[in-house]
Amino acid sequence: MDAGFDPIRYPWDAPPEPGKAIEVAEGVLWMRLPLPMKLDHVNVYALDDGDGWTVVDTGFSSRKSRSIWQDIIDGPLGGRPVRRVIVTHHHPDHVGNAGWFQSEHGAELVTTRTAWLFSRMLQLDAQDRPTAETIAYWKGCGMDRDILAERMAERPFNFADCVYPMPLGFTRIQQGSTVQAAGRNWTVHIGNGHSPEHATLWSNDCNLVLAGDQILPSISSNLGVYATEPEADPVAEWLEACERFATIAQNSHLVLGGHKLPFTGLPARLRQLIENHHGALDRLHMHLKEPRTAGDCFAPLFKRSIGSGEYGLALVESMAHCLHLWHEGRATRERREDGAWLWQAV
Repeated sequence: MDAGFDPIRYPWDAPPEPGKAIEVAEGVLWMRLPLPMKLDHVNVYALDDGDGWTVVDTGFSSRKSRSIWQDIIDGPLGGRPVRRVIVTHHHPDHVGNAGWFQSEHGAELVTTRTAWLFSRMLQLDAQDRPTAETIAYWKGCGMDRDILAERMAERPFNFADCVYPMPLGFTRIQQGSTVQAAGRNWTVHIGNGHSPEHATLWSNDCNLVLAGDQILPSISSNLGVYATEPEADPVAEWLEACERFATIAQNSHLVLGGHKLPFTGLPARLRQLIENHHGALDRLHMHLKEPRTAGDCFAPLFKRSIGSGEYGLALVESMAHCLHLWHEGRATRERREDGAWLWQAV
């Protein structure tokens, strides 16, 4: 490791069991909830406010996850009420039970305006079959024909299927906001790329960083482009956030992320993430010497086989990287007769 960068270390080698908690710092508990996908868990946290708790992120909405939450409330939280929920970003594994805490526990919801608006909007957008816009977007990505035919005939992933109904009303946080919780003051620093206006919270009184999915160890945050904004550039937004966070990151920071294990060595991890993505972009640029669709670009980006369970996320991330090269003027694009974009390096 270069001078000035401590190696990435993991103070705990195993996560808490369902319904249990690990105290990672005084008044800060780490819990874990299951997810029904290859990335089979999400980390959630509870901050001790004395007369109650602030919860950070909430897991998918399901009877199973709410049963685990009740075990957590009755056990590690000592039966004291959850008075506030902070949601780092709008993805269902983080916002899924926020509405339940609001409706059934009277908790205040604290999040960014974009996260709340996306959550409310997507709850209303339930479909029995993929929309014409989504199908056109998949074709534009060069989705495998068999997978496309299968997805056109089945119910798509619907946000409302795994996010509890959210009542009106929330408290906004934004860049530079201060939140008081667990006897500490936390400054909000906004990330982007993985999701728009993703909140991270940095303690002003100790070494803790609540990072959500913006900064993860051992895996990179998914950077996807979707039919909602088909020419977005999340790769540029995410790299900008990593570079900005690198100016305030310290080796001593204990990063509490949305997945995997808490870790230290944040400056090294941010440098690693930035370099890894620049390397992937360079490999993609070489791969595009010949015209290819985003669906043809998994090998240089991921350097491993992509299974059916990962295909959708890989496709939108491949599209994001192709679009980034296009936005940077390093690639051109042209529509193929079947609607797929063909990308070619400049």
